[in-house]
Amino acid sequence: MPEKETTLLSVHSTPDAFTQAECEHIIASLSTVPASDALLVGKTRDHNLRNAELVWMDDVKGMGWVMDRLIDIVRTSNKAQFDFDLREFAESPQAATYKSSEAGHFAWHSDIGLGAAAGKRKLTLVLQLSEPGSYEGGNLEIMPSAQVLFANRAQGCVSVFPSFSLHQVTPVTTGTRHSITVWAHGPAFR
Repeated sequence: MPEKETTLLSVHSTPDAFTQAECEHIIASLSTVPASDALLVGKTRDHNLRNAELVWMDDVKGMGWVMDRLIDIVRTSNKAQFDFDLREFAESPQAATYKSSEAGHFAWHSDIGLGAAAGKRKLTLVLQLSEPGSYEGGNLEIMPSAQVLFANRAQGCVSVFPSFSLHQVTPVTTGTRHSITVWAHGPAFR
């Protein structure tokens, strides 16, 4: 039997993973919880690198179904494309709000970092909550190799990529971009 081909240097996209109504329900639920400034790994703040507000999904009542769906999507994406050794979700999903009034953005970075959980991140999953015409800028750009890939901006689309891939959210110039990010964890890469 031929060996399964994996494509590590790419993005796995799941269009329509969530409906428009589900995305709007999630955004409304997030607004009931106080947001805090987005920090970097190590709990440092640098608005030159990242300017957004965060809500941790574990703090939002009635959102367990969102994580259940995200787990299924990671499982499917990993099987179809990456074949990583995944063991857990060691961190709560984070919902980010990028506002044009704050030039919301997140400069080039990877999601693997120092710390018990960040050091074991293997796949990054981003759920696009906003309708694409409701904001300008705010593109999720991923650079798994020499070429920059653009994540699908469709509302309800989920993009999955290796956590070691460089990626950024370009500055939002009008409107507001809402998204959820969660990481799948496993043994350190060798």
